[in-house]
Amino acid sequence: MDLREAQRLQYCCSTGRVPFAVEAFEAGFLPGNREDSSYQLTEEHTNVDLPSGFMDNDYEDPDLDRLLEKFHEREPRVAVIGDAYTREEAEKYQDTIDDLADEYPYRRFIVAPKCEAAFEVLDAETTTLGYANGKSSVQAEDLGPVKFRGWNVHILGGNPIDAYEAMQSLTQPTLDGREPANIVGYDWNGPLRMAYWEYWTPDGWQDNGHLTPRETARRSYQEIKQYLQEKDVWPETEPRELYGEAVEEPDFDIFMDKGGDPIPSREALETSYVREYEEKGTLAFESESQMKFIEYREGLTPVG
Repeated sequence: MDLREAQRLQYCCSTGRVPFAVEAFEAGFLPGNREDSSYQLTEEHTNVDLPSGFMDNDYEDPDLDRLLEKFHEREPRVAVIGDAYTREEAEKYQDTIDDLADEYPYRRFIVAPKCEAAFEVLDAETTTLGYANGKSSVQAEDLGPVKFRGWNVHILGGNPIDAYEAMQSLTQPTLDGREPANIVGYDWNGPLRMAYWEYWTPDGWQDNGHLTPRETARRSYQEIKQYLQEKDVWPETEPRELYGEAVEEPDFDIFMDKGGDPIPSREALETSYVREYEEKGTLAFESESQMKFIEYREGLTPVG
């Protein structure tokens, strides 16, 4: 059965470090990471610009103050605030979201209910329910999918097949005519966790053979996207359409400071220096010092 009214996701997230986050973003995913880690962009990633898309909480070691510190630092578009195992936790998270919603409009704040009382406390106007579908000790199914109907819901974890089955259970018509859930997002870190060994396909995990870890992750992202597209739930607008490309492309595939030598790889471009000039367009340099020297020697005027 198709999802009710062929509902599409608003976004599909993937957590991971560079270069995996670049691969996810370029495949159409909203990149992100857990609060206790980052993309780990270093000085080497001089030509990589990833948006602050998704921030997950460390559900095994939750700390709201630590999470808020990271939220204010990164200002992600989507954030998992916490898992509410008690009414008191749900109240604390809702109070936090009420404050954040005033300061950060147009963000999505997620709380994963882990007790029935949480549904009574959380506010559907400001809070999206996290549907625990991965490794958590309390899964959404333990509470019953019916409790999530009528809410905005983000599927937390699970491979794409399991996630799609969850979407079906939350949106298919019921005998008593209950309102379906509005599935807004889905995230899974499987491609990152398995990138050194396997890539995901609808037929199961496949050995990466001769592929590098980065190529393996890329294959997983491609397979996931194709699967969700075939199910007609892939987002109509991909994050890169909103934020622009993560890696700037020069007008010429050469390093200007290497005598016109070709840029040997994607990885080399990500660690290069790319700048637009009024006189010559967008150029790439391998070295920052040589870039500045050539700018001086040629009298180049940077744009912006």
